[in-house]
Amino acid sequence: FVMEFPSEFPLAKHTQTHNTSRMGSLFPIQNAFHLGAYQVAINEAADLDSTGTTSLSSSDAIEKDCYVYRSYIALGSYQLVLDEIPDDSPSQLQAVKELARYLADPLDRATISQKMKEMLEDPAIAQNATVQLMAATVFAKEGEMVEAMRCCATSLSLELSAFMVNLLISMDRVDAAEKTLAKMVANDDDATLTQLATAWVNVALGGSKVQDAMYVYQELGDKYTWTVKLFNGAATCAMAMGRFEDAEKELLEALQKDSKDPDTLHNLAVCALHLGKPSTRFFNQLKTLTPKPGAVEKMDELEKMFDTASEQMASA
Repeated sequence: FVMEFPSEFPLAKHTQTHNTSRMGSLFPIQNAFHLGAYQVAINEAADLDSTGTTSLSSSDAIEKDCYVYRSYIALGSYQLVLDEIPDDSPSQLQAVKELARYLADPLDRATISQKMKEMLEDPAIAQNATVQLMAATVFAKEGEMVEAMRCCATSLSLELSAFMVNLLISMDRVDAAEKTLAKMVANDDDATLTQLATAWVNVALGGSKVQDAMYVYQELGDKYTWTVKLFNGAATCAMAMGRFEDAEKELLEALQKDSKDPDTLHNLAVCALHLGKPSTRFFNQLKTLTPKPGAVEKMDELEKMFDTASEQMASA
């Protein structure tokens, strides 16, 4: 459920303060996006537009548009993003567009990764947090963890730090993830992203910390709105505590909200296996999704390895 580290890069101190931005006009959009309520984020932005975007600074207006288009990407509407962002748009929006292009065109991903590296060669563009985050996302998906870590180590935004936490956890560097989290807490301990990152670290630490993570998801869900992301987070906690029936209940709630969410289907398959229930349907649903989820790619790889081993044994 985490995004996806080497520790050779020093973790820079945050260069921006986010306490004031949480209380600004973009907060409902940002918060909804971080919770995984993507349509809500889009709607909040539309409401803000209807009241007059002139009240926003030019940088805030661009940031708003970035969250809107990133929300459409999260909903799988890649073509809409490609169609609506013009080629002469600011670098932040261009970076968002490249992420949409990356996800929409599996055959051109290496080229897009290289283009992101070229964008970062411009010192002015490299100082933009959204560009760094979009680049880190592409690099991580390409398995270029060193490049992804370099982007996150700039610590230009709380989002980059949260992504760093995910990368570190995925590479079993929970110790380094804790250090990054400590800086997020010092920067803005009440931010939703900080709360989510705290939950990720607590799940990775295990033991009694898992229950603390569960409390985070429950508090965020009750305070704002229960999303597919939060249901999956709570289910992950329940599974880590061996409570697979409770996890299944959380995941079925998530399934009601999005029947094609890959994390939900993957976690339901895991729960089914532990509960002795059929899991084939969830795996089959995963295989129909586009782009292909990481779990499916891993299963395909294992199936090929099994077939190769079987052929070798048969011919021996």
